[in-house]
Amino acid sequence: MHPGFAIGLVFLGCTSNVVFLELLVRDFPGCGNIVTFGQFLFIALEGLIFQAHFLTKPRAIPLSNYFIMVSMFFVVSVVNNYALNFNIPMPLHMIFRSGSLIASMVLGIVILKKRYAVARYISIALVSLGIFICTFMSAKQVASHRSTSDDDSSYAFAQWLIGIGMLSFALFMSARMGLFQETLYKQYGKHSKEALFYNHFLPLPAFLLFASDIYNHGILFSQSKQMEIPLLGKPIPIMWFYLMMNVLTQYVCIRGVFILTTECTSLTVTLVVTLRKFISLIFSIVYFKNPFTFWHWVGTSVVFVGTLTYAEVWKTFKPLLYRKIKEQ
Repeated sequence: MHPGFAIGLVFLGCTSNVVFLELLVRDFPGCGNIVTFGQFLFIALEGLIFQAHFLTKPRAIPLSNYFIMVSMFFVVSVVNNYALNFNIPMPLHMIFRSGSLIASMVLGIVILKKRYAVARYISIALVSLGIFICTFMSAKQVASHRSTSDDDSSYAFAQWLIGIGMLSFALFMSARMGLFQETLYKQYGKHSKEALFYNHFLPLPAFLLFASDIYNHGILFSQSKQMEIPLLGKPIPIMWFYLMMNVLTQYVCIRGVFILTTECTSLTVTLVVTLRKFISLIFSIVYFKNPFTFWHWVGTSVVFVGTLTYAEVWKTFKPLLYRKIKEQ
């Protein structure tokens, strides 16, 4: 498959997925569980039919290892979405999740005893600084609401701190899952499609823990205003439409990233994903009018420069630039 097609899927799926997620959480900030459940259910059903062939296809990786990976994946997905309940703006949510490089490097040093080049440490320092700037400015915005009510502002700030704690936990848990997955792939070979299916299929019973919350939000979604869907020929509640589109675009996003990792180098994947995050961030700020100060822009720029430095983009473009200058 042509890499351009995969890049198109990533930009179309991942960017639009963030848009529909923000449309959902703006009206119902606590809808993280029903969104996560919808995504898991759709990807699990698709994998059950086309990947696992209704569980008749032999597994390449033992089920016991999948249970460990699935537990981590489920916790990361639920915590990341549920953090939006705690006064976390969507731009900060996106920027914070860009700090996965930090968590991966820290755990790589601690668990795998890895050592990195100086440029990698510089890049991680830049990412950390950028996230700190954005988080600090976000904290100031929450604290500035004290002019209305001290009790309300204290409660909002406490919620914000819980949200930041949840994002931090999910960040390191995701990095730990990545290391575990890397170990499995070295031992049993790369089976990304199989892992994608079991990561979404096995956790489905765990959503029974959130059944009442999912049911209540389902009722709230059904009571939202109606919108006409030409293909269906009848109106449906707009929140169900947003959820349906979020689930579909999540699938397109995941498939696009999977194709990209098999067709392109890791550098290309990093560049595409980084650029996609930047475009999603810009769209969220402009279209949804999310508060974003000058210092937020500074922090965001530092995060992306650090990410590109980690990917050693400059080493790739330097010879090309030198060759072009020489030709001129």
